Amino acid sequence: MHARPAAQAIRQAAAIGRRLAERWGKATGTLDLLTVLSALALMSLDVPGLAAADNSLTGPTAALVLTAGAASLLLRRAAPWLPYAVALCLLGWLHELTLAQFALYSLGRYRGRRAGTLGVIGYVAFAYVMFLLPGWPPHRGETLSEFLSLIVPVGVLAAGVGVAANRQDLVHALEAQRAETDMLHAVQQERARIARDVHDFVGRELTLLSVRSQVLARRASGGPFEEGFEELSETARSAHRMLNEIIVQRGLDGAPTPGLDALPELAERSGRAGSPVELLVAPAAHRLSPLRQAAVHRVVQECLTNAAKHAPGERVTVRVDVVDGRLGIAVRNALPAAAPKSAPVSSGSGTTGMAERVLAVGGEFSAGPVGGAYEVTACLPSGELA
Repeated sequence: MHARPAAQAIRQAAAIGRRLAERWGKATGTLDLLTVLSALALMSLDVPGLAAADNSLTGPTAALVLTAGAASLLLRRAAPWLPYAVALCLLGWLHELTLAQFALYSLGRYRGRRAGTLGVIGYVAFAYVMFLLPGWPPHRGETLSEFLSLIVPVGVLAAGVGVAANRQDLVHALEAQRAETDMLHAVQQERARIARDVHDFVGRELTLLSVRSQVLARRASGGPFEEGFEELSETARSAHRMLNEIIVQRGLDGAPTPGLDALPELAERSGRAGSPVELLVAPAAHRLSPLRQAAVHRVVQECLTNAAKHAPGERVTVRVDVVDGRLGIAVRNALPAAAPKSAPVSSGSGTTGMAERVLAVGGEFSAGPVGGAYEVTACLPSGELA
């Protein structure tokens, strides 16, 4: 009876733990402080033995020395060789091995494999010299084999884990860089599409303006307005030439983005693919400018593609409204009950392209899960209706 609430409480606690771990993972200062406290807690176990040994340290002074040594780990990212040097000093003076483990890990993590290898070699060589000198504690190894079985694994394991973490950091950095590059590429592609559409739609209107001005100039031949119409025609031609020079020339397949008339075809294709679409388009939306209609088509097309990839079989609702000079686009589909068996092939940059298209015309864009469904909304100025 109480199993379901208990399971829900466990899931909530796990989710809170993940969020805290992600938040702390981004706060490097917090992680460094936790590392210092962990090292100090482990080294504090040796305080009674250090106070009893013949090294002129009492309990409080031994605690202060170990605290100072652990505090050097605060610089493990910027200067990992510093805690390493401190660890060797404590190893030679107090035969303390705990700080050396943290220092070797830091070397491998933040300076890579070469530094980790050099650190292990130096640590083992220094410890061997101390082993040969009088005063090496028996619990650290009385014979050479006991010494090596303790010292070498400690150093190799700590540095090896650090090097592995360093490789993982490099992988994450490369993945983040690749994702950023994909996003920038998507933005550039969308800007190229927008430039192409501007060239098509605005260029067509400028051409019509030039032709009409020429016709009016002929009709007003000999009249007072002939010169004005000719200047207007020349201005339209000049604007068209400037448009061609400013906007990158299109390729052979540079057809303009379709408008609202192509939405039923998109909905039909999506339905055949298994994702039925409920298309609700306000009549006033058909009076939008070609550029606004192109933006609507682009957003709806990408949303239907994403729904087919990530929520196959779920119903998609598409709503396009024009209210009080604002064009609203809302695309909503239920989230799947279970993740697809095979991960969809996706570059993850479609949302970026949609946002760029909407922002380019002064709009606002949002996308994300809302109440058990995934919803994409865009709101932008409707412009002058035809």
